[in-house]
Amino acid sequence: MRANNIALAGTWELDKKTDEVTLDYDHRHRRRLTVTTLAGAEILLDLPEAVHIRHGDALVTEDGGYIETHAAPEALLEIRAADWAALVRLAWHLGNRHLAVQFSPAALRILDDHVIADMVTSLGGSVEKIIAPFDPESGAYAHG
Repeated sequence: MRANNIALAGTWELDKKTDEVTLDYDHRHRRRLTVTTLAGAEILLDLPEAVHIRHGDALVTEDGGYIETHAAPEALLEIRAADWAALVRLAWHLGNRHLAVQFSPAALRILDDHVIADMVTSLGGSVEKIIAPFDPESGAYAHG
């Protein structure tokens, strides 16, 4: 079966869900990929261009089914700072390196990277290794 469209979270009816798939960050930013759903079906994701598939978006199949996408837990760094201004400064440094960043009111999350962890601590931030779903900002030119 083929999925050739994405329905953004909140734009499709959950009662129309036909299956689910859990993918890590890298596999949620593809144009073409074969995925295996929770029920064991193989789906060919075949999009016109690569897009960032967010947690809660759905792959829309040729037969009109909706396969809900979940962000898989993966190795991350959770970054904190002494105050809001220091956290914004760290966010600037991460953005300057074009890293994918997930924002929360008190922390930043990035994929685990020991070089970046060292940079953050040298700039006064604290770093904790965690395992969690990663759903970073899509960027200014993405759909979400």
